[in-house]
Amino acid sequence: MILFGEKYPRWWFDWNLQLSRFTTRTGVYLALMDDQYPSTDEQQSVHLDFPYPDPKVDLDRGMPIVKWVLAIPHYVVLLFLYLGVFFAVIFAWFAILFTGRYPRGLFGFVEGVIRWHWRVLGYAYLLVTDKYPPFRLGP
Repeated sequence: MILFGEKYPRWWFDWNLQLSRFTTRTGVYLALMDDQYPSTDEQQSVHLDFPYPDPKVDLDRGMPIVKWVLAIPHYVVLLFLYLGVFFAVIFAWFAILFTGRYPRGLFGFVEGVIRWHWRVLGYAYLLVTDKYPPFRLGP
């Protein structure tokens, strides 16, 4: 739609945004970062938002084809980071079990990986920006 029609239908954007929000709530719940069961319609403690792009102004027509390839370095780094998240969540489970608290450093690490993940998906798959995502865990 962006490549040939220079359009990004609002209904498609809204669908992607709501699906992204729900999968993030589910991921946060599975990572033990929130105790509330993920809601299908409320944002709860997880807030994810992407700006609605104007394809004629904000997006380059030919970039959707190229973005998947340009994001390959991110995929490689995220693969290793998610491996680290797996072990961090296991360690956090034991920490929560014995101390009742999620270790702040582990929480920040998992949160940073989730942020990085969504920056890359927003760039390469949701196509809401042409700005190349930075290689960092922070905002």
